[in-house]
Order: sequence, then structure tokens, then C-alpha cells
Amino acid sequence: MEHTLETDFEIAQPLEKVFEFFADAANLQKITPPELEIKILTPLPLVMQRDALIEYQLKLFGVPYAWTSKITGWQPPVCFVDEQQRGPFARWVHLHAFEPTDTGARVRDVLRYKLPLPPFGQLAQPLVHWQLKRIFAYRQKAILEALGSASH
Repeated sequence: MEHTLETDFEIAQPLEKVFEFFADAANLQKITPPELEIKILTPLPLVMQRDALIEYQLKLFGVPYAWTSKITGWQPPVCFVDEQQRGPFARWVHLHAFEPTDTGARVRDVLRYKLPLPPFGQLAQPLVHWQLKRIFAYRQKAILEALGSASH
């Protein structure tokens, strides 16, 4: 069964600056909760573009995982898509979308994911969804702090 998580927020920064921040893979460590202990294994700087691969390691619920993401969509400064090629989910497709607003930019995330090991993976869905909401809330706060802006 596929699940969706959508978030959005506004930031008082130009669209191009916000997209540049997301296009720098090194910023992934800055916007990920520390307890996930994310480590980017791909040598940086990484040129973000369609078909770019990003390898990293992180911990979910204390368990270490290797994760490889592939950029499957790339339309600067409007959006990009990363898809898990290897990792803990049966499916992970993450759309990062950006649009200009009167005061800056809107950042929208649409995450579509499937848990592994059906039907047993479904038992963990409430916990996984809660954890993902918490991670995305942390990301929003970290992005706003990193770019020196407050949400509207």
C-alpha cells in the first residue's frame, strides 16, 4: 500500500536562492535531525542533475541503513525528484517543488512511499508516518534558520 506525506511552507527568500540551497547535497546534513546520524558518502561537491546518484548512510529507529537516491526529475528552479534506489523503503519518491510568492518562495514536499515486507510492514505505518512528519517539521525549521528567514 502506498502512503503520501505532503508539507509546505513559505520562506521570505528569492526562489532561486531557495532552490540553490536544496540543490547543494551537503545541505542535506544540515536539515536532517541529528539522531538520524546522516553521512553523505558520495564525494562532495556533487553536481545535482537528472540521473545524479547520492549515497548516504543514516539510522532509522537506531538501525543503520545504506541509502542511494537517484535524481529522476530536474527542473531548476521549479522542482526536482529523488527516488530511493536502495534503502529501507519498498518505494520512496520525493518531489521537491518551489514556487514564487509575493514575499519569497513556497517550498512543497510530496513524499510517496511504501513500506517493505507486506503485510507486516503496514503494522509499522503509524510509527513511520509520525517519524516522517517529525523529520519534515525539523527540516522546515532548519531550512528557515539556515536561510535566515521566518515563515509566513
